Amino acid sequence: MNGPARSRRLRAVALASALGPGLLLAAATAGAHAQGATEQQWSFAVSLDGSPIGEHRFRLGALEGGSRQLESSARFTVKVLGIAVYRYRHEAREQWRGNCLRRIATDTDDDGDRSTVRQEFPPDGPCTRSFAYWNPAILESRQLLDPQTGKLEPVQISREEDGSITVRGQPRAATRWRITGPRNPIDVWYAADTGEWVGLDSTVRGGRKLSYRLP
Repeated sequence: MNGPARSRRLRAVALASALGPGLLLAAATAGAHAQGATEQQWSFAVSLDGSPIGEHRFRLGALEGGSRQLESSARFTVKVLGIAVYRYRHEAREQWRGNCLRRIATDTDDDGDRSTVRQEFPPDGPCTRSFAYWNPAILESRQLLDPQTGKLEPVQISREEDGSITVRGQPRAATRWRITGPRNPIDVWYAADTGEWVGLDSTVRGGRKLSYRLP
């Protein structure tokens, strides 16, 4: 491997490590605060240090029997001097019954490192939850499922100082909750008036800022 190619690869490794699979997937089960709608859709713009790197789309729909299904798709590309040094793709489908996860299926391509998760959770077992920001019940959780690995991660969740963030081009008052786990803390923003999940921020390795916003 020549010098420039090796340098680009080292930068890619550093960026992959900085973003972290758990953080990139922190919104993989995101949807809406409201539970009664038959179908809702969201498209979050994702940035790193203010530079766009992709989007994360979600669709939440109702199933027969009162269950809900969430489908999500993430597409990220990080570039250095116009050259793509890191790519991330993630597809997920989750089925929820009430506040508990019943089934999850995910496929991930983390810059060439592929992984698949297929899990089901019996109704008479413990209530499992993923990083589902649309569901306020997760704010009481002590562990959440990482949809890329299928593993439960211990977390601590705390209320932080409220603030204002830009939502669909307009400033909006928002409440802030912090999820602290094995990786970098994640700040999750909810609209103060409706409770809708409207943003996410985290400072990753190297002091870089990863953000989700509704454009």
